[in-house]
Amino acid sequence: MARRYKSNLTWDDVTPEHLYLNRRQIMAGSGALIGAGLIGGQARAQEALEPNTWEEITTYNNYYEFGTGKDDPARNAGSLTTSPWSVEIDGLVDNPGTYSFEDIMSEVEIEERIYRFRCVEAWSMVIPWNGFELADLLNRVGVQDGARYVAFQTANRPEEMPGLRVPVLEWPYREGLRLDEAMHPLTIMATGIYGRDIPNQNGAPMRLVVPWKYGFKSIKSIVRITLTEEEPHASWNVANPREYGFYSNVNPNVSHPRWSQASERRIGGGLFARREPTLMFNGYEEEVASLYEGMDLEANF
Repeated sequence: MARRYKSNLTWDDVTPEHLYLNRRQIMAGSGALIGAGLIGGQARAQEALEPNTWEEITTYNNYYEFGTGKDDPARNAGSLTTSPWSVEIDGLVDNPGTYSFEDIMSEVEIEERIYRFRCVEAWSMVIPWNGFELADLLNRVGVQDGARYVAFQTANRPEEMPGLRVPVLEWPYREGLRLDEAMHPLTIMATGIYGRDIPNQNGAPMRLVVPWKYGFKSIKSIVRITLTEEEPHASWNVANPREYGFYSNVNPNVSHPRWSQASERRIGGGLFARREPTLMFNGYEEEVASLYEGMDLEANF
């Protein structure tokens, strides 16, 4: 099992948004994470980028349950009821059950993580997430020896999610990780952005964030987590396995059938912003490449 990284950051260290966009404040605020070894060599150069603004992060989203346009989620997600909220945890665990969001939050350690976030459409952001390591939650419910994968499911509420009326995908939205990916210290359950509660359009009240994978792997508004021996269904992989592999690691050498993944466009850079080279594993190669040692990353894309 990957070791847990420790940080000496507390809520008192969270930088106000208007100061967060100052480069010196960013580096001071993330220094503890860098010192802890959380951010690797390639990633350090990228994490020095300024985080995107709250407006950019919360108004340019993929969340098809609220529409397929990038601005649809911000316009439509206000209809989602996020309190009360509960998560069913079942499968190969010692303590299956339905856990309230409040109970989960009372048992975990909330941290601040500045992560690059890369979408398969070749756009990227830098987002200051607040959340906890998924491993914390899995360790608390007790992972049984036979578990090899973790499956996730999004809320399925047609009365609150207008996009569910359109069969873009097989609803509810589902995703999955291999157990070692789920237990990796970089994998978090995000509950906030910039120290505020995460907005509905970004996956309230709790979403997965796996920073070395394309954004669609980071499933939103989670209501169920299942530990399983078999590889779970993943919505985009089921819908179009030729274009969306189960692993979905950021890899500049594996093109999407309809466009290249070799470069990316930073949201917020303006109409004439230069494209940037895509980094292997989104810049987290030093931390996660060992998970895929010996695998053909073109066949297992």
